[in-house]
Amino acid sequence: MIENINWYPGHMKKTRELIQQNLKMVDAVVEVIDARIPVSSRNPIIDELVKNKKRIVILNKSDLSDSSANKAWEQHFKERGNLVLSMNCMSGGGANQLLKLLGRLQEEKNRDQARKKPYRLMIVGVPNVGKSSLINRLTGKKSAQTGDRPGVTKGKQWLNLPGNMQLLDTPGILWPKFEDPKAGLDLAFCGSIKDEVLDLATLALELIKVLQADYPKLLKERYKLDELRETPLENMDAIAVKRGCILPGKRIDYERIAKVLLDEFRSGTIGKITLEKVEA
Repeated sequence: MIENINWYPGHMKKTRELIQQNLKMVDAVVEVIDARIPVSSRNPIIDELVKNKKRIVILNKSDLSDSSANKAWEQHFKERGNLVLSMNCMSGGGANQLLKLLGRLQEEKNRDQARKKPYRLMIVGVPNVGKSSLINRLTGKKSAQTGDRPGVTKGKQWLNLPGNMQLLDTPGILWPKFEDPKAGLDLAFCGSIKDEVLDLATLALELIKVLQADYPKLLKERYKLDELRETPLENMDAIAVKRGCILPGKRIDYERIAKVLLDEFRSGTIGKITLEKVEA
């Protein structure tokens, strides 16, 4: 299911070139990742391109992830020399803290300078992690197009921020291939890959498998199951029956229940879930 997808279409190649061309013009890089999948939603190409440039890691959608895991990931990234903030870019949670942090960085840059220069930022991240929502919060207006589907941002945009700061937005960028199929699944679970290119029933079955192992209580409580069944398919069938996703002849409507499961995971309705934990 995951292996057959073309992960690196032409526009993503152009995005890589855009980042390379403009990196020298910025003071810092703001990297937005999904707090539910902090490893899978980090593009290794960004590490290669950004190198020693100052980086601010935004753990977005932290309202949907496990709070204890958020703290562990914050510490993990700080230990690697990054500035880190947990945010909810859609609601604006954490935006004021980010603006204050950027203000401090700007003061450091212009200390002892007779002519105050703008502090320039580049924002990067894989599709659908919330870059456009963050930009709109920082600018105070709808400067960037947003959507719950990956691939909304199409080209380069320079935007003005309060306090004589400027920000370069870039389209979402994936990488040529996944060495670990789990990364592809995690991105698909969280909506960073277009649902149209996936088998949603199989994807939802894989999600149940993960939740059954790591968050059985949340799965059981959300779908009012007395007990979890032995296999993911049995649990999917039981959830479908509970939700009335039944076709004529008492057949399970797998497409419908798959959409329910994925939508409720992505919205946080099942619960606060982090799919990747910091390794001890």
